[in-house]
Amino acid sequence: MAEIKDRENALIMETTKGQVVIELLPDLAPGHVARIKELTREGAYDGVVFHRVIDGFMAQTGDVKFGNSSKPTFAPSRAGMGGSDKPDLKAEFSNANHARGTCSMARAQNPNSANSQFFICFDDAAFLNRQYTVWGQVIEGMDNVDKIKRGEPVQDPDKIVSLKVAADVE
Repeated sequence: MAEIKDRENALIMETTKGQVVIELLPDLAPGHVARIKELTREGAYDGVVFHRVIDGFMAQTGDVKFGNSSKPTFAPSRAGMGGSDKPDLKAEFSNANHARGTCSMARAQNPNSANSQFFICFDDAAFLNRQYTVWGQVIEGMDNVDKIKRGEPVQDPDKIVSLKVAADVE
């Protein structure tokens, strides 16, 4: 496994395609990192599908309301329209580049509408810079992210099997 410098600020994501390790960036986006960790520790992301996956661009997941394949509220046709029961987050835009492996929050048109959904960039997406909140970077397992099934919407989507804060894993 990749060397994790700060286990409290790293995530271990098991997907249907394999493990992905994400370094969190609390200096860039403290509010967003806190929300991701809060939802992760609640188990909210476990079972959530990658509902929007665009080749050469990004893989989007994190709809804990309609995108959780293990909950009765799972609605594949609505995945991507929901969030958590927590309030939306204030934007924390930065100069960080949306490069390959960047983890950033999805949002609606309102800049302060990010909640639980996020995406991982397959390739450089600099056109998103200073418009979406960057909160993490994949440090291992991008090869597994690359294997996630594509689609808008995705038919029989891949999912997050489990998401854990590294500090909580033995």
